Amino acid sequence: MPALILFGHGARDAAWAAPLQRLAEAVRRDAPGADVRLAFLEFMAPGLAEAIDAAVAGGAREIQVVPVFLAQGGHVRRDVPALIDAARARHGGVSIVLQDALGEHPAVLDAMARSLLERAGAR
Repeated sequence: MPALILFGHGARDAAWAAPLQRLAEAVRRDAPGADVRLAFLEFMAPGLAEAIDAAVAGGAREIQVVPVFLAQGGHVRRDVPALIDAARARHGGVSIVLQDALGEHPAVLDAMARSLLERAGAR
């Protein structure tokens, strides 16, 4: 299994990362032994470059970067590809793939819709 980096925006408030940490723990629970890491664009550590470097240092030859964003905004379309390109230049021979924003996946949208309906008392 490739290393998996869950990439979030980051915030000044450390509590903001708690849902991403729970998500990483859930992935690790369902894929024991998987190399699952968190990385952030700003305000929090590690940054994406550091997380990729650490995954490679840990032996990863394939890395999937999944933006844990609701949609493909400016950061995911412009900023992150530049960070990925720089990491590819540092780590020739390592496959680094940038996935679409997690929030755009149909299963995620369906889960969010179910949650919204439950909260509204419609289910």
